[in-house]
Amino acid sequence: MWTKAALLTLFLASTASAFVNSKLSVKPFLSPAFSAVKDDEVIIAEDIEEKDKAFDLVGYFKSNLPALEKAMLAATKSDIPQTDNICKSMEYSLMAGGKRLRPMLCIAACEMFGGSLGDAVPTAIALEMIHTMSLIHDDLPMMDDDDLRRGKPTNHVVFGEQVAILAGDAMLAGSFEVVAKNTPKSVPAKRVIQVITILGKTMGPVGLAGGQAMDLECEGKEGVSVEDLTWIHTHKTAALLEASICAGATLGGATEDEVETLRKFAIDIGLAFQIADDILDITATTEELGKTAAKDLEADKATYPKLLGLEESKIEAQRLIDEAKTLMKPFGDRAIPLLAMADFIVNRKN
Repeated sequence: MWTKAALLTLFLASTASAFVNSKLSVKPFLSPAFSAVKDDEVIIAEDIEEKDKAFDLVGYFKSNLPALEKAMLAATKSDIPQTDNICKSMEYSLMAGGKRLRPMLCIAACEMFGGSLGDAVPTAIALEMIHTMSLIHDDLPMMDDDDLRRGKPTNHVVFGEQVAILAGDAMLAGSFEVVAKNTPKSVPAKRVIQVITILGKTMGPVGLAGGQAMDLECEGKEGVSVEDLTWIHTHKTAALLEASICAGATLGGATEDEVETLRKFAIDIGLAFQIADDILDITATTEELGKTAAKDLEADKATYPKLLGLEESKIEAQRLIDEAKTLMKPFGDRAIPLLAMADFIVNRKN
């Protein structure tokens, strides 16, 4: 009987051997344009594609972050002493850093169709609240059981499991309140209702909850297929990116057909995001990731490198990004911010 430690050693040894034999590098894969480092810092690589040079992704993030961070902090503030502890727990995870990718996708999609930063901020905050809730719950001992997130002790390590669960619940509920209460009245009520519907579906049995449930079910299971894995991450990882882009586009006034095109784009880049995550889990260090490396391998999770191999996983990620970019051609220059973020997604270091 192989122990988990032995399997981990064997897998990493075989991976290292493959790198040597094929002269592969563990540097960012695909055609690097952007790579993320600690917190929200982004580095532009020297070999950035010509078409993206006109767009300053770093500047875009920096210009939008102050309004976003201010509003997120306000969403976790305690108004009465009885809620101090749970609000501190919420703030601890929500303000712990991170790339803020989902809010930025929402803002970019909204602006793409004529909306403004102000139109998008409440929904952008809600998306980050939902994302943070999912991280708090994923890290719990009864789920993925992790003690490190974004380079800091996980929420349940600091505040205890009970408070961590309730803080996640509070952020999920609060996300809908933020959208309903704070979206400017200049945005038609019909669009706000559509956004709330998108967020609700994202968290349901055919969204994050269902994807996570099947992910847990497939741990250590024989015969898990690539189709199974794609279903898991279409409804887990990709679902929140899909919600970010579709909600933003809806706020900006996109048509149903335009939203549908963006949905397909989002699913492609969401799956590419997951492949990048799976590869980083076995090629990056805990310090680089800000969370425990090789965690998926230790838990015997179904991953793309496990089912396809490392090189084929890279090829599949590139195929998905190419397909996503093709979908965006009809939108021309309006799509440049989303395309830049698509490149960033698969070339990050954490």
